[in-house]
Amino acid sequence: MRLLIVEDEALIAQNLKKVLEIKGFATDWLSDGEKAKNRILMYHKEYDAIILDLTLPKVDGITLIKLVRAENITTPIIILTGRTETKDKIELLNAGADDYVVKPFSSAEMIARIASVLRRPAVVTKVVHEVGNITIDTATHRVSVDGAEIALTLKEYSLLECFVRRPGEVFTREELSNQVWDFDALTLSNVLDVHMKNLRKKVCATSNSVRFETVRGIGYRFIAEL
Repeated sequence: MRLLIVEDEALIAQNLKKVLEIKGFATDWLSDGEKAKNRILMYHKEYDAIILDLTLPKVDGITLIKLVRAENITTPIIILTGRTETKDKIELLNAGADDYVVKPFSSAEMIARIASVLRRPAVVTKVVHEVGNITIDTATHRVSVDGAEIALTLKEYSLLECFVRRPGEVFTREELSNQVWDFDALTLSNVLDVHMKNLRKKVCATSNSVRFETVRGIGYRFIAEL
């Protein structure tokens, strides 16, 4: 899953980004509201949730929420705020925020808030996916074949989750890279190939009902037999 952090305090943003990436999220960071507005309007479908500070240069958080919601963008938004008054929290929720975290916050609380908003998206999505004889639980990041759990790295899991959510569709190399690595990461072509090779080896060694197809010059497709 992919998250966008919009926070102008570098230390907070960098620490949060590191924690989220350890948890398996592809995470981008922007430090001003104007850049965030442009990124969200153009690429909102790339993000599962947005973590948004209120006090931003150029475009403040409240204004940004209202602009985003006015465009009918339903991506969950979690606000970072120093405000503790009930009326302020109500204002945030009425503006279109899905949740808020009061600074200073713990990484455990932020992870819990993210998990909460991802469980209640505007369009209900399944937590557990079953394709062929593979089961993938997106809440726990566990993958099993015929009930037996298989061990995947974070990147391998993230790739598999992309495929399982859209079986039969062709993913371009760029699309996979953008889903699994952040926008600023230098993802060389052979890095994706290595992860795909390892994922294919682990999954196909235990399951004969699914396969990964290489679509020459484009990317990859995940096929599951029903």
